[in-house]
Amino acid sequence: MARYIAPAQDVNLNSPILFDASIPCSKGYVFHENQTGNFYLRGITPNCFARYDVTVQGNIAIPTGGAVTPIAIAITVDGEERPYSRSIVTPTAVDVYGNFVAKDLITVPRGMSFNVSAEYVNGVTDGTTVPTPTINIINGSIDINRIA
Repeated sequence: MARYIAPAQDVNLNSPILFDASIPCSKGYVFHENQTGNFYLRGITPNCFARYDVTVQGNIAIPTGGAVTPIAIAITVDGEERPYSRSIVTPTAVDVYGNFVAKDLITVPRGMSFNVSAEYVNGVTDGTTVPTPTINIINGSIDINRIA
């Protein structure tokens, strides 16, 4: 298991959450450079694939001056959002924190690697509301477990 901690930060729309190392992967399956939001999951296996359980969690809020709209965090693989990993929070006011958990299983074929990140994505679904451009994140973490 690898666990990385996100320091308190502001995250722009369609940008990744930045993480610091806490308990890095000691076997070389997960590669991450400190203060980045990118993780490389490697398909080092004698089998056909390696499977990873990825969980991102923390607290998010809209900063002072932002508009109260639904905000969402999602796991992305090679820049593509995984729709079933999306976690949407609708705060009652600015500077009111809500909890989020985004989770996904990622299968990496043998010999390949995927770039995985957790991003602030558009949580608005009606098409007429403009999403807030920046959110605050505190107490964030990402857990990456190789399960197969």
